[in-house]
Amino acid sequence: MRPRVLTLLFALLATQLGSLVAPAYACGCGAMIPDGFSRIGVQRETSVVRWDGRTEQIVMRFRVDGDARKAAWIMPVPGRASVGLGKAELFTDLGRLTVPERRTRGYFWPREADWPFSSGSRDGLGAAMPGAGAPSVGVVGREQLGDFDVARLTATDPDALRRWLGTNGFQLPDRLATELRPYVDQKWEYVAVRLAPRDPAKALRGDLDPLRISFDSDRLVYPMRLSRTARSAQSLGLYVLAAHRMEPLSPIGGSAPEVAFAGTITPRGSVAELTGSDRPVFLTAIEQEFPEPARIDGDHELRATAGDTPYRRAVYHDELLTVGGVPAWVLTVAGALAAAVVLGLVLIRRGAGRRGARGA
Repeated sequence: MRPRVLTLLFALLATQLGSLVAPAYACGCGAMIPDGFSRIGVQRETSVVRWDGRTEQIVMRFRVDGDARKAAWIMPVPGRASVGLGKAELFTDLGRLTVPERRTRGYFWPREADWPFSSGSRDGLGAAMPGAGAPSVGVVGREQLGDFDVARLTATDPDALRRWLGTNGFQLPDRLATELRPYVDQKWEYVAVRLAPRDPAKALRGDLDPLRISFDSDRLVYPMRLSRTARSAQSLGLYVLAAHRMEPLSPIGGSAPEVAFAGTITPRGSVAELTGSDRPVFLTAIEQEFPEPARIDGDHELRATAGDTPYRRAVYHDELLTVGGVPAWVLTVAGALAAAVVLGLVLIRRGAGRRGARGA
């Protein structure tokens, strides 16, 4: 009996140690790699995508958790990219524009929180939203942007790219190098980023500073293929600013994308800075879950929908229907009872009148 217990304890300990050293290195747009044996997980990836038919801009922000003090990620892009810091207020401003509409919805019959079932009140809000490189690797540029060390790369060989990244502090898992092959074949380029918090002793947690990446593209594409290597479910939120309402061509292995907002807006502040003008633009907010990242089979490509149909999510507040402060169901029941009593009295009186007439 004792050997079995020891074996079980050893297995549990091995499992726990394995979970501690296993890196959660993937995120929606690329691959996030922690330093050493530390862990980092992307809890939420939110990006703003601006596309004018020729140029695409992506401002991305990650919400991470773990114990890593440094991390790196790589993002494939279809053309020569420029990289800069984004503004956190961009996400706040777009969040305000897409906030769900609050609506009141009445109900007739009392529920368990209403009298006579309960003396309490009920508020029913719906769910809210929602160095040097090998010959086949070229270094287009390298710059320091706040907490980001950014390298823009070209590559004709995924193994050479993996070696360059490893030599320069980006420890790329072998499986991820295999996933890069389709991008190498399509002659895409890469943005490799190393990041660390301002306090070197502090672990990477919460919302990281946004990063802005721009490149020429005649189609609206959001890189997702590298998320196949993720070891936990992924959550993606996209704000798309374009001439028309946009939709993904396919779910690419995730749940069906859900539209949280669609409508024409007039850019102001940080949004106008991204679009380059205050002329009206169509904003589409899309949310998607990837319960099994290994099923992701490509990148998101978005197209214009058949019509620019506006949409805004609604959050409902349920209220018991009342008349003059009295529940409508009480008045209805009382009225029905009163009518029944009157009808009964009429029937009794008629019956008495008939019996009197027969007696006369």
